[in-house]
Amino acid sequence: MKILLKKIMATDAGLSQLSLRILVGIIFVAHGAQKLFGWFGGYGLEGTGQWMASIGLNPGYLMALLAGSAEFFGGLALILGLLIRPAAAVLAFAMVVAIVTVHIGNGLFMSNDGYEFGLALLAASVALAISGAGRGSLDALLSRN
Repeated sequence: MKILLKKIMATDAGLSQLSLRILVGIIFVAHGAQKLFGWFGGYGLEGTGQWMASIGLNPGYLMALLAGSAEFFGGLALILGLLIRPAAAVLAFAMVVAIVTVHIGNGLFMSNDGYEFGLALLAASVALAISGAGRGSLDALLSRN
């Protein structure tokens, strides 16, 4: 198990990952907090769950809990640089689901509620899943020991 964790946390990436992790992590934490807690103008679990059920993601409350948790806790993991590869993979999956179920029919651009923003977050998540956390992360620190 220790060897597996070291492989998951190992990274040769430099400091560029630090800015990507922190900025994208902040975005994910904020979106997750909207879904989970109703912060930043969000609807909380109940409201988000009702909306998810209305678009066919059932059971809505559970889907809101899963999406909100992936975004909030995955975003925290990005900010901390802890277990980046699994966190980024979960976030990438969440973005694929959001793009396919909500945004794809509206075209590319955000002005039409398109998938432009989700695609950018998907790209960042995939990049982090491939590269790892980079220097300046808990992954880098823990994988050295």
